[in-house]
Amino acid sequence: MKAKKFFEERSDQSEVKARIVTKYFFAWAQVVMPTAAKHGGKIACIDLYAGPGRYKDGAASTPLLVLQTAIDHPRMSQMLVSYFNDAKNENTATLQEEIDQLPGIEKLKHKPIVTCGEVDDEAAKYFNETNLIPSFSFIDPFGYKGLSLNIIKGVIKDWGCDCVFFFNYNRINAGIGNQFVAQHMDDLFGKERADALRTRLPGLTPELREAAILEELANEIKRLGGTHVLPFTFKNASGTRTSHKLIFVSKHFRGYSIMKSIMAGESSTHDEGVPSFIYSPADASMPLLFSLAQPLSKLKKSLLDTFAGQEVNFNQIYESHSIDTPYVDKNYREILKQLENEGAISVRSTKGKRRAGTFADHVLIRFPEGGHIGH
Repeated sequence: MKAKKFFEERSDQSEVKARIVTKYFFAWAQVVMPTAAKHGGKIACIDLYAGPGRYKDGAASTPLLVLQTAIDHPRMSQMLVSYFNDAKNENTATLQEEIDQLPGIEKLKHKPIVTCGEVDDEAAKYFNETNLIPSFSFIDPFGYKGLSLNIIKGVIKDWGCDCVFFFNYNRINAGIGNQFVAQHMDDLFGKERADALRTRLPGLTPELREAAILEELANEIKRLGGTHVLPFTFKNASGTRTSHKLIFVSKHFRGYSIMKSIMAGESSTHDEGVPSFIYSPADASMPLLFSLAQPLSKLKKSLLDTFAGQEVNFNQIYESHSIDTPYVDKNYREILKQLENEGAISVRSTKGKRRAGTFADHVLIRFPEGGHIGH
């Protein structure tokens, strides 16, 4: 029987997911290559659930997009080591065919490695015990089997190692209270957090359930060393419920900031210029007519409260305040300009004249004592 050559369908969500992962891979590689060149000269891309390479409509999936990115980049083509795995023989056979047919594949110094195997405790043990070269890992299981935070801990533990994983929210939300998949849930959240969720979730509204599940997941990842966690949410076709999430994990603010910018660009709505970090197929047909959340007003108040009495530069504000918030670089610049124009902050340059409305490293921003004052 001929191997099944394609994923069943490519949805809008699949395209967005592939774009996010591929854009980040390219940006990540630009950051790590200069340092990696001095230490062995290799960087890696690891995809543990690689699939067959193409969708039914012929569009390339993530492994082929990553390889094409490397083929088109002279330096990357000499440094990239790629490792693709799938549990199904027909997928790996087809993926190998697709890789072999990629135009320019011979430009890659290191031939892509394709393996077939289950992602299990042995895989987790390998990644936790092996010193990895700078690696970008993508973990995209169909459900939750094989997705353990022990794997994620292993693939992010070394320098220059970041990870994106696919979190099937629908199935995991249903699975937390299901005793037949209790072990999978314990692997994913850690037993203590999984037990806490089992106790806490019954009776919560769908929105509060989602927030609680994501908070416990992020806290466990942070406990394991993934200091920066950034989720991107995909809604179902009607836009009424969360179907799945793409979750980025890094130990470095620079990676977090780059991915935040990429995910912001893929968000289907923005509120006062603040990205939702949500892709919903329904948003095009149900545009937001006005903003109720007023997120920039909240940012203004929060900055005045957080930095009350302090003198800091823009990078110090952005790096310490933006983590676990939806705000991106331009939101901070806009609010700081507003605050300066209102006379609510004072600004001085330590290096000669400053161009009005700009916040370079040498520009110091002083916040008044007492923080936000209500009207």
